[in-house]
Amino acid sequence: MPFNYIDLPTAKEQKGLRMVVVAGLPSPWSEAAKGIFHLKKLPWSAVYLNPKDNELAQWTGSRNAPVAIYNNEPARSGWADILFLAERLSSSPPLLPSDPKERALAMGLSHEICGEMGLGWTRRLEGVHKGLNNSGGFPKEIAQYLAHKYGYQPEQAPEYQQRIVTILTMLSEQLKSQKENGSRFYIGSSVSMVDIYSATFMAYFKPLPAAQCPMYDVIRTVFETMDDQIAEALDPILLEHRDFIYSEFLELPLSL
Repeated sequence: MPFNYIDLPTAKEQKGLRMVVVAGLPSPWSEAAKGIFHLKKLPWSAVYLNPKDNELAQWTGSRNAPVAIYNNEPARSGWADILFLAERLSSSPPLLPSDPKERALAMGLSHEICGEMGLGWTRRLEGVHKGLNNSGGFPKEIAQYLAHKYGYQPEQAPEYQQRIVTILTMLSEQLKSQKENGSRFYIGSSVSMVDIYSATFMAYFKPLPAAQCPMYDVIRTVFETMDDQIAEALDPILLEHRDFIYSEFLELPLSL
């Protein structure tokens, strides 16, 4: 569903659903939230993140994105909090499975993708480590900023890579198991939030083509650069699933 970009004064006065998002690159957390709102056909407006804007930080209680604000309710910045808000505002389609076991599996897989020390978190820290050690990764100034913000520990660098490989392997195995059962989705036979998170977080490894994802070239290079172990763990089924989800459920080209 289309959305509009508005400035901060307009956002503060406006009612309904507004969300602060990252500009110029497919930040997986922002793109996942956008995708959820699109799939549920929720009307909303976007505000670009400026981490140095004190007024924006005061309004949202954060210098990160995404941050969703609905009417005068408290701001929501966690991936699960934004998901639960969307589920409350629109029950169709349901992205949280109703079966308790499937729901638990969906939450667990989603945390492994979106949560602290999950796929996105450790891939970002891996890029920080490389940037600070002149071995690729984020440009040094960006790497220094992200290192301070997200708890980079140089001694944990081997753990970052291993976590990435482990999670990618787990996700591909889940998709292969589902494929054997005749499903193209992570859980059951319909789209869930896990499908949205997996599809959007593939940007950290293989962003969509420039025509669909017009992002900063230097960040595209960072996202696409992988060590051999990670490249091997990035099974083709993960990108096939991404393309399927974008073609059937999400909006292209990305609005960044």
